[in-house]
Amino acid sequence: MQISDHAFTAQEFRDRVAYRFEMRAQQLAETAGDYALNPDYAEEVKTRDFKDAAILFALVEGANQPTVILTQRSDKLNNHSGQISFPGGRVDEGETPEQAALREADEEVGLPANSVDVLGTMGPYFSGSGYKIYPVVGVVQNLPDLTINEDEVADVFHVPLSFLMNQNFHQVESRMFKGNERFFYAMPYQDNAVAPVVERRIWGVTAGIIRVIQERLYGE
Repeated sequence: MQISDHAFTAQEFRDRVAYRFEMRAQQLAETAGDYALNPDYAEEVKTRDFKDAAILFALVEGANQPTVILTQRSDKLNNHSGQISFPGGRVDEGETPEQAALREADEEVGLPANSVDVLGTMGPYFSGSGYKIYPVVGVVQNLPDLTINEDEVADVFHVPLSFLMNQNFHQVESRMFKGNERFFYAMPYQDNAVAPVVERRIWGVTAGIIRVIQERLYGE
């Protein structure tokens, strides 16, 4: 599915999200997960105990084109170290997914909660690593200087919305895991904002969530 670049403005994104949450609320609230590419995993979702988590899909308004905030996880972390992810983490007791996503974004990259205009929260994404992840969608109009928590984050960067929402850049890859071939989305991104140019390898759960957001906001 090819989407033209002219659709990707911050205002168009706001209008699109508002319309979809109003007119297709039931579809946006549906569950998703790694089982989309691995059907045998669907049975495990019914019986496994998942930990609640939330991520922030934060669109940053820009003069040229809107971008989305992503991070590279610290090599110090025990789980998914060095991988690309959204700001986010576990939902603490008594928190809503929205509160958790905003808190984690502040803790990880110094993005204050009051700088994010939350547009809505989608249904949970079940990961093979045992998390039930709620994607919280928001817009940042005036991006403050970000300060990373080096215990959790190695780098923070921005990817154009037009890249993430274009299925032409959504590859399907696989690798062996515990004797089984597991399939996942991958979206290698050439980051020209740094020198030398860096390839940001967006894959796994993060890429899976991006795919779900793309399908629900831009799909038919």
